[in-house]
Amino acid sequence: MAKKKSSQIKLVLTQLISDVLENSNNEALNYKQVSAKLNIKDEEARETILEILKEQAQKGVFSEPEKGKFKLKDLKTFITGKVDMTADGAAFIVPDDEFEKDVFVSARKLHNALNGDKVKVYIYAKKRGRKNEGEVVEIIQRLKTDFIGVIKISDRFAFVTVDDKKMLHDIFVPLSDLDGAKNGQKVQVAITDWPEGAKNPIGKIINILGTQGENNTEMNAILAQYGFPLSFPPEVEKEANEIPEAITEEELKNRRDFRDTVTFTIDPADAKDFDDAISFKKLPNGNYEVGVHIADVSHYVQPKTYLDKEAYSRATSVYLVDRVIPMLPERLSNGVCSLRPNEDKLCFAAVFELDEAANVVEEWFGRTVIHSDRRFSYEEAQEVIENKEGDYVQEILKLNELAYILRDRKFKNGAISFESTEVKFRLDEKGKPVGVYVKERKDAHKLIEDFMLLANKKVAEFIAKKGKGKAKYTFVYRSHDSPNLENLGNFALFAARFGYKINMKSDKDIAKSLNFLMEDVEGKKEQNVLTQLAIRSMAKAVYTTKKTSHYGLAFDHYTHFTSPIRRYPDVMVHRLLAAYLNGERSANEDEYETAASHSSAMEKRAADAERASIKYKQVEYLEENVGKLFMGIISGVTEWGMYVELIENKCEGMIRLKDIADDFYVLDEKNYCIVGQRKKKKYQLGDEVKVKVKRVDLSKRQIDFALVQD
Repeated sequence: MAKKKSSQIKLVLTQLISDVLENSNNEALNYKQVSAKLNIKDEEARETILEILKEQAQKGVFSEPEKGKFKLKDLKTFITGKVDMTADGAAFIVPDDEFEKDVFVSARKLHNALNGDKVKVYIYAKKRGRKNEGEVVEIIQRLKTDFIGVIKISDRFAFVTVDDKKMLHDIFVPLSDLDGAKNGQKVQVAITDWPEGAKNPIGKIINILGTQGENNTEMNAILAQYGFPLSFPPEVEKEANEIPEAITEEELKNRRDFRDTVTFTIDPADAKDFDDAISFKKLPNGNYEVGVHIADVSHYVQPKTYLDKEAYSRATSVYLVDRVIPMLPERLSNGVCSLRPNEDKLCFAAVFELDEAANVVEEWFGRTVIHSDRRFSYEEAQEVIENKEGDYVQEILKLNELAYILRDRKFKNGAISFESTEVKFRLDEKGKPVGVYVKERKDAHKLIEDFMLLANKKVAEFIAKKGKGKAKYTFVYRSHDSPNLENLGNFALFAARFGYKINMKSDKDIAKSLNFLMEDVEGKKEQNVLTQLAIRSMAKAVYTTKKTSHYGLAFDHYTHFTSPIRRYPDVMVHRLLAAYLNGERSANEDEYETAASHSSAMEKRAADAERASIKYKQVEYLEENVGKLFMGIISGVTEWGMYVELIENKCEGMIRLKDIADDFYVLDEKNYCIVGQRKKKKYQLGDEVKVKVKRVDLSKRQIDFALVQD
């Protein structure tokens, strides 16, 4: 952890040094001069600056025209990077090389490049004090060519107004390419051509989603927008339907039999895909055998089949407000693989012998067969815990006791507890929201979570310790880097305004103070704002073959083993674990790294789709509340407005700065607030404000509030 921290400090210092050299009017500076400009007097830090100057000179980022003096090398003429579009049609190109600075490209010099595209950019000679500017000379790869929007049809032509706010061009559609679409319908359109000099791209309709504003249309539009298919190809369904449910005697002989051991599942009340079960047995020596049994998806989904290719492509199930779009066809996800009660089921398991102090005395990994005795909902299991009576009361109470010990140990070792509020909707039969509530996480949820964490951790450790150096075994880990110190420092300054201190001396101190903050803020009006900001200051967890730690959980090694019905990385983990248990050699690392990277990207896409569906339902819910007053918390500030989250129902909307009449307000980015230029009145992130619902726009998933000033 300490090494990671020092490398992050060096990265920040490198950027600061680059800034100093850039502003030195092309004069070469020695390390003492650079240190002076950064106001750094500490001898050790000055030595680090010299070290960085030499390292970057070796890399070719800086030049050393005379011994001990350094300056920036001339800017490259061309760079490649990704387009990050702004609201006014211009863009910043984010370079592939992390040491390069963003390049500004005006709207007329984008030459048909769209948000997210990978492009080649020519960089103009820089003028002193100006940002890097350039011009797109080649579109290397389009991020996407399909868009969702509403079609407008006239006598001679049609065009699609796209939902995506960063797609600033309507798409022209010839009448011959409407594919039956009718005026005002929501459609999926594919760009087929964009002639040089033409203002708008040309496209054709590839999918008619339905009538704008209907629940089914809008949910399907969200899925299509984020690139998730609306159905399974026939060949995939055919393969799924041909898989037999019956388990052969031959298969049973190859598995450890847990059918006579008490086993149950605990899941949400509306769940249909049960991919984990817990078995429990008290051993003669007084210890406890706890089995974490996971649906054996890799037994049924074989590599290179249509099923496998489709599961890889999707990489994850998608959970929208009113539906689940499964990674696997329902015959597998809700049927053959699902650990339904009173049925024999094939599993891959991590089985532990635990003592009274929840120490792992023995561990075993392998394939099992189980027979779940009971399907608990979280609410039913919680009743058993609270009332100390009901089915399998002794087993559940002991598991809960052991889970508490595992949890306490995890936090003592430096894990961070983020308990952000999860919003749920009550929907009527047409999918319209009639109520909003916040989902509670109680002991039953945490019990399952803690044993799943134990299984994921121990599987990762088992493989990580099998081989070292060049003899290491390729595996798919879940990695979570330590936080960016600059981001965390900004969050610490903000949290201090609410009276919370973040101790940044070490990773353990950071975790301890963040946990104290999360505990103290629970139930308070600023909980969601502080939790979301803290999460944003953290690095994002990803899948990788590299043996790296999980900062948020304070585990040296961690993987995802416990949800193969809904996550493709877990399927990969099962396959690799099975291969290594059978004595097979290490798998191809490049192949699995590519698959891990794809899974990370699809996981983010699924989370974005889920957020879009929540936003849509929030807008729909507030349709009936236009003109009503609510109390809210300022949850975000931007240069054009401030976001407010309503306390009563967690719906979030925006107050536009131009609509606040008593002053001219501007963003103070550093202090997370907006400030009136004449009266100096501040609206700070986390402040409570009264708002009126001004208007809602379902097609744009947008809520506008008006500030009610006393």
